[in-house]
Amino acid sequence: MFSSYMTEFLSLAIIHFLAVIAPGPDFAVTVRQSVRFGRLVGLFTALGIGAGISIHVLYTLLGIGALMHAWPWLLGIAKLAGGAYILYLGISLIKSKASPPTSEVAPNAFHTEQPTFGKAFLVGFLTNATNPKATLFFLAIFTTLVSSETPIHVQALYGLWMCSVNAAWFMLVGLLFSSPYIRAAFLRLGHWFERTMGLVLVFFAGRLLLSTF
Repeated sequence: MFSSYMTEFLSLAIIHFLAVIAPGPDFAVTVRQSVRFGRLVGLFTALGIGAGISIHVLYTLLGIGALMHAWPWLLGIAKLAGGAYILYLGISLIKSKASPPTSEVAPNAFHTEQPTFGKAFLVGFLTNATNPKATLFFLAIFTTLVSSETPIHVQALYGLWMCSVNAAWFMLVGLLFSSPYIRAAFLRLGHWFERTMGLVLVFFAGRLLLSTF
């Protein structure tokens, strides 16, 4: 039965993957978490990012996406909320303070504020659950490529696939940036790396907030 939807699925899967690998707030957050706190925190952040897509899948299946098409102010509210959260993350990183100078930067140099895995998951989840880029993808791409006649359970499988791809991609990003050599290189930049990631997030937030007016 699913084979009859294979063309639709492949079109959606390819476009979604290209959207996932395009740098955005989720990429910046994963890199920052992996560099600052290490591999496991980076992986749990990536899992949260994958799970965050489920929010967009859910409101699309419930028909709220169609309401956003009909009432653009709903989309505006979603973009404002997402932009505000990303702006909050960015400002918190820009305010990062320099660590006491040391003769050598160790790979675990930033472990003084190590978050729990649950908190790391939540950061990733909220980053993607409030990410207007994901909202726009589901409104502009998902609702266009997926036929209204496609059964809900098939659409749910599409959503599950996208959650899994998001998690897998950002787990790879987390593994890359938490490798000892790459992580040590970024840690040598100290708070400047934090502030750079903060500026990236503020840039994304500003672009999203300005697009709502």
